[in-house]
Amino acid sequence: MKNTAFYLILSFFIFSCGVKQIYNDPIPKHDNFTIESQYVNETRIINVWLPPNYENTNSFPVLYMPDGGIKEDFPHIANTISQLVKSEKIPPIILVGIENTERGRDLTGFSKIEDDEKYCPLTDGAKNFRNFITEELITKISKEYKVSAKKGIIGESLAGLFVMETFFLEPEAFDFYIAIDPSLWWNNHYLERKAIDYLHNFPQKSKKLWFAGSSAKDISIHTNNLAKSLEEDAPSKLIWKYSDEPNEKHHTIFRATKEKAIIWSLNENN
Repeated sequence: MKNTAFYLILSFFIFSCGVKQIYNDPIPKHDNFTIESQYVNETRIINVWLPPNYENTNSFPVLYMPDGGIKEDFPHIANTISQLVKSEKIPPIILVGIENTERGRDLTGFSKIEDDEKYCPLTDGAKNFRNFITEELITKISKEYKVSAKKGIIGESLAGLFVMETFFLEPEAFDFYIAIDPSLWWNNHYLERKAIDYLHNFPQKSKKLWFAGSSAKDISIHTNNLAKSLEEDAPSKLIWKYSDEPNEKHHTIFRATKEKAIIWSLNENN
């Protein structure tokens, strides 16, 4: 996978499974609670941002987000959604952020590639994390907040890999998927290689997928190939868009594409 020591060191810092870059975004007003999970066998911290008209509206779609801690991407995305709602570029939506504990464990699926263990433990933890979200967290959010049936998930880098794995393995879990610079190199780019097989078995239900690739070579080659597979074999009811971003780096693409990704995903005319 990585053929030189330089590339190994560089990739460790770019794609590290356990480290999420910390930003200094203003922390918006939000709810915060913990949930005991049987699937990941630990207590998880959840952050929830509610739109300004929450009390006066019956229900809202929900956007779920790994990397959703206060010191992770939750403030960044919550502030973005707040501005988009205020400017009426998207309908009001609830944001649910999931704070990381063992990021590499939770966001990666099975891998038989020894080199992958240099970045993340080969635990196949994504299936348990996905069950936590779909069986425990979504149930709790549905009981305690005014939510509609519509829900989506957003992630970048390894969280983007998790989004893409969920899209292929359990497409009915969400209505729309946003994967920004997903780490599709994982397990010898298994998801990209098997994409056509997954697409042939895709449910005939309306789904949306927005994904983007930066200039990072270990990612762009696979996001571009995935776009080609979708051009050839996308199911008729799948609405998808690929944003090729060769001028963006892995650490800049999230902020560069977040608004257009969210706007496209939440507007019905797309």
